[in-house]
Amino acid sequence: MRILITGGSGFVGRLLCHRLHEAGHRLLVVSRSPARAQTHLPEGIEIRESVMAFVDDAPEAIVNLAGEPIADKRWSEAQKQRLLESRLTITRELVTLCERLETPPRVMVSGSAMGFYGAQGERDVTEQTPPTDEFAHRLCAQWESAARAAEPLGVRVALLRTGLVLDAGGGTLTKLLPPFRLGLGGRLGSGRQYMPWIHREDLVRIVLLLLERDDLEGPFNASAPHPVTNADFTRTLAHHLHRPALMKVPAGLLRLALGEMSRLLLTGARMRPARLEAAGFTFHYPTLDSALKAILGR
Repeated sequence: MRILITGGSGFVGRLLCHRLHEAGHRLLVVSRSPARAQTHLPEGIEIRESVMAFVDDAPEAIVNLAGEPIADKRWSEAQKQRLLESRLTITRELVTLCERLETPPRVMVSGSAMGFYGAQGERDVTEQTPPTDEFAHRLCAQWESAARAAEPLGVRVALLRTGLVLDAGGGTLTKLLPPFRLGLGGRLGSGRQYMPWIHREDLVRIVLLLLERDDLEGPFNASAPHPVTNADFTRTLAHHLHRPALMKVPAGLLRLALGEMSRLLLTGARMRPARLEAAGFTFHYPTLDSALKAILGR
């Protein structure tokens, strides 16, 4: 199958490309820096600078993972707009590509995030849970809406509401491991906020499932079935590193330093993968303990 991928050189995209390449699919990757992307990806992959550069290749499926990292910079109004445009622009280009093809792709798996739900306290959150209206929700809702514009063209659209992605070499642990290894880890604010998470291997397996199963469309919570609070995450990570985790970052200090972006750290959602489990998906790493043991025991 010919599969067009945006964000293919990112942390999740790299592993996805390797798995799809091993399975014999032909991959078409969009990257603003093709030469640099090639250093992370298998040989023989077509890498071009724009979505429309693949208009003559007629992809049969699309995986849309592109978007500026949400937590790299403080959320000024200009940065919020960049976060939004980085997602909407390329997603709309993908829909335009679908419009121009004589035979549109049969499926688009498109990114979203746990931020869709906003702050949810301690209640269980499934794909049916009403969101809290805040910036993270509006960002994800507009991103999902842009992707769903492909549905009237006959494209099956599946949306990945992804939790924190865990694995070696990138993702959430890149920022957490250095202080935790120094014994400087600790909970954020009260520590009661939930942190939905997922092992990168399971996330890639979910993408593969959504590409293959013609009966799966709409939103899916891409997170492990056992979300944990920030305090539990802190204790478990410190345990696996054999380090203390006695520090605490006051909520007020985070708000002062990060402004509105501090909500990413101080609020959360007890997100459950209800629709994936109903579809029969089995997680290789259902608990944080099993995931960290696999990652840190390498």
